[in-house]
Amino acid sequence: MEWKYLLSNKRFGQESWTGDRDKARSDFQRDYDRLIFSSPFRRLQNKTQVFPLPGSVFVHNRLTHSLEVASVARSMANIFLNTVEENMPSLIKEVPLITEVGNIVAAAALAHDLGNPAFGHSGEAAISRYFTDGDGRIYQKDVSEPQWHDLTNFEGNANAIRILTHPLKGKGNDAYALTYSTLASIAKYPCAAIAGKQKGLLHRKKYGFFQSEEETFKRIATELGLEQEQAEHLIYKRHPLVYLVEAADDICYSIIDLEDAHRLKILSYEEVKSYLLPFANSTTIEDRLKHNYEDDDAKIGLLRAKAINTLTNCCAEIFYREQESLLSGTLNQSLTDLIPEPYLTAWKAVEKVSIERIYNFSSVIQKEVAGYKIMAGLLEEFVPALIHNNTHYYKKLVKLIPKQYHTDLTDIYSRTQSVLDFVSGMTDLYAVDLYRNIKGISFPSET
Repeated sequence: MEWKYLLSNKRFGQESWTGDRDKARSDFQRDYDRLIFSSPFRRLQNKTQVFPLPGSVFVHNRLTHSLEVASVARSMANIFLNTVEENMPSLIKEVPLITEVGNIVAAAALAHDLGNPAFGHSGEAAISRYFTDGDGRIYQKDVSEPQWHDLTNFEGNANAIRILTHPLKGKGNDAYALTYSTLASIAKYPCAAIAGKQKGLLHRKKYGFFQSEEETFKRIATELGLEQEQAEHLIYKRHPLVYLVEAADDICYSIIDLEDAHRLKILSYEEVKSYLLPFANSTTIEDRLKHNYEDDDAKIGLLRAKAINTLTNCCAEIFYREQESLLSGTLNQSLTDLIPEPYLTAWKAVEKVSIERIYNFSSVIQKEVAGYKIMAGLLEEFVPALIHNNTHYYKKLVKLIPKQYHTDLTDIYSRTQSVLDFVSGMTDLYAVDLYRNIKGISFPSET
């Protein structure tokens, strides 16, 4: 693959547009701004990151997380660009758009969680389980095998591509019209669901597009020259900029989850300090913590900033060094897997304590269990209602689905996806309220 093709400002849905360029912003800055002002992005403020949405103690949600990932991804890309300018000035002349890599990955980072449903990863699992173990099992005979893989392995990453490219009813066919390069930089796992979870290449852990968006992704891949690995069950090699978005995501949630865990008193100051101090890369940090700060939250904030800075620089350097394998599509590891010692050992320690002490904390588990019940409960009502719409009760339920999520298509897969568009877009609080109301647990109040 080649940078001159991988970087394109052609807009999806506006391929033939030839209007004047924006005098204030580049095309990729416009991507960023369109996402910032979009409804799906705003809804992220009420979607769980890890911990249940806060009461008196603030913890990160999907929106704050996405903003932080965008900041870190942009920094990585700019470090890479600075290194290119110093050592490969000819590449700047050959591919002028490479100066925009910071804006591209920042926009992609904003969008990387747009497709995640309420209640974090348990929301994804609950949707999948409705079809594997719940009432949704009866629809297997009505869809193709690849479509069934979409439904039984619901994937937020693929859903983000759908949100940004699928025309919703009454919303126009080019509501977002993001550039091809930004869209490709979101696709962490550029393959179909039926090809996902295969052993081998990194991007087969999950998948990147539903069957409904397969032709869409083919268009993006062809435009950018993404190399195809397999045709039977479509698999592409990653766009190189995906690695920067992925690394920024990994760094932000791993390091900042420690900070949140301290605020919630799950981990003590001394514990969090012991995990972050190895990344500080400073001989004076202990003295600063002792004499310049009294507040433990402020001390953790300083250590968090130092850790993110160290990891950002490491990953940017790795990205530059691994250009050849990135462009050939042979890098089968994430950038954080290649972090040098002594940081790699410290990174693994953070991963271990996160799994053992944070992700299995009681309130996190309770949120996940509640999410299972709520998402499954919504699907068992709305999926048959929209598919059949043949009883008074179903007709009433269908009226609760906003018009933008309706479809004129009559096949089971398309109608089911319409319900998933509706349910996966809900915030945690809206999902809880709607579940209570339609199940008769509470009575809706007048608004």
